[in-house]
Amino acid sequence: MLDVILVALTGGIGSGKSSVSRRLADRGAVIVDADATVRELQKPGRPVFDAMVERWGERVVSADGGLDRAAMAGIVFGDSGESRSELKALEAIVHPAVRADMAEQISKVATADTVVVQDLPLMVEWGGGRRGTSGVIVVDVPVELAIERLVTHRGFSRADVEARIASQASREDRLALADFVIDNSGTLQDLDAEVERCWHWILDLEPTPWPPPDGVPV
Repeated sequence: MLDVILVALTGGIGSGKSSVSRRLADRGAVIVDADATVRELQKPGRPVFDAMVERWGERVVSADGGLDRAAMAGIVFGDSGESRSELKALEAIVHPAVRADMAEQISKVATADTVVVQDLPLMVEWGGGRRGTSGVIVVDVPVELAIERLVTHRGFSRADVEARIASQASREDRLALADFVIDNSGTLQDLDAEVERCWHWILDLEPTPWPPPDGVPV
């Protein structure tokens, strides 16, 4: 067993979490990215891809044989029913595989001198809490500002953003998990200062055992 500084980084859609992740990497952190892991596991021929095609059929397969992400998003975020059965079906296929793969990635990079950051957009939704981590970082912006940024800079429609936000945990639920909050409501220069402040906080954290004694984190 090894002691390592392992932090979780989360934030809602439009919060700028990816910008924070890049800045932490620039300071020496090793990033284990849930979104990148999902994309890898959803490639043709992988069990997750096969399970998704079995569940939703050829309508989620693009012309080049890969996953049609727009079609998949339409299915999941277009399900406005109270049960959100389509989202739950997707989570049941994807989340266990992502947890296991991320744990394997961490095992490969964890050393006593390395800061490992788990980039976890859906940390609250996964329900794992802070198990196995030295600390939890939440990138926070007001919801209306997140919507404005996604519509203006990333070409989303307001309805699409609102549907995605509705499918995620609330801002309040994320903040309730936070040990450190990065306020990303200002300029890029403000964000640089926030990340620098966060980096000093990370370096002062107590390491945590890896692998965690109570199982795979988050």
